[in-house]
Amino acid sequence: MILKHVLALASRGRLSIMIFHRVVAKPDPLLPGEPSAEQFEALLKHVSSRFCVIPLAEGVRRLYDGTLPVGAMAITFDDGYADNLVVAAPILRRLGIPATVFIATGYLDGECMFNDVVIEAIRSTTQREIDLAAIGLGTLPLESIGDRQSAIDRAIGAIKYLSPGERAERTQDIVRAGRVAVPSGLMMSRDSVRSLSGYGVDVGAHTITHPILATLPAADAWREILESRQDLQQMLQKPVDIFAYPNGGPGRDYDSEHVRMVREAGFTAAVTTAWGAASRSSDVLQLPRFTPWTRQPMKFDLLMLRNLRQRSERKAA
Repeated sequence: MILKHVLALASRGRLSIMIFHRVVAKPDPLLPGEPSAEQFEALLKHVSSRFCVIPLAEGVRRLYDGTLPVGAMAITFDDGYADNLVVAAPILRRLGIPATVFIATGYLDGECMFNDVVIEAIRSTTQREIDLAAIGLGTLPLESIGDRQSAIDRAIGAIKYLSPGERAERTQDIVRAGRVAVPSGLMMSRDSVRSLSGYGVDVGAHTITHPILATLPAADAWREILESRQDLQQMLQKPVDIFAYPNGGPGRDYDSEHVRMVREAGFTAAVTTAWGAASRSSDVLQLPRFTPWTRQPMKFDLLMLRNLRQRSERKAA
């Protein structure tokens, strides 16, 4: 009870924004950071006992007009995974909790993000080792779940910051090395995106192909930002006003030029992956977000308190 009171005091005038990506039906040892349906529901119930969860757009508006409720929090998901609708949305609706999903539009209707291709290739191969010399890692063992998790982490780390074209080529090298097929069905369809509103879930933009914006020529970055908004607005027949920077690290994954592009594309707010809780002094186009990777209520509260007390927010120069 004391910690709940301390959280309430620390949260005055601040908006906590949580990040999720997937909610899986049951625990997946190769996706240890993604909560299962049971874990997600338990976490949301705990969050509801500590925070006032409101839609992100409302939270941003009320943050800057000074009417933010004590303990304000918004829930967000990045990328547009099918399980956001199939697994997470029914839980959110049952508990009366709003959320926002940021969609990378190029992966709708059957496409697959590079990291998921890597994960599923290493998951599904029947080989006991995999030759990843093409991406500079040599031959890695796949004897155990731990081996496969290590191989996944190393492979994704090796290719994440490559240019989009080279990243796609290296991803295909991994698929060939595993002698497996490219997975499908992990992301939402366009009809799925349209149905989110029925669950109290809003939609934001997250580029077309989820590139690291800092690795792109300016013209390509502009197209990714602008056309993702245009595509979603055409799809939903309503404004899409909030953007999430892919990967989201200020100064590393995007810079001030990309912030300018987001503004010129017509977005009124944007979120990063820098730690912290937003205040009225926050740049509305660089709002911090946070996910405490724990399922234990006490640790969750302590991490949220630490995040609320973090007063210096990282921004792109």
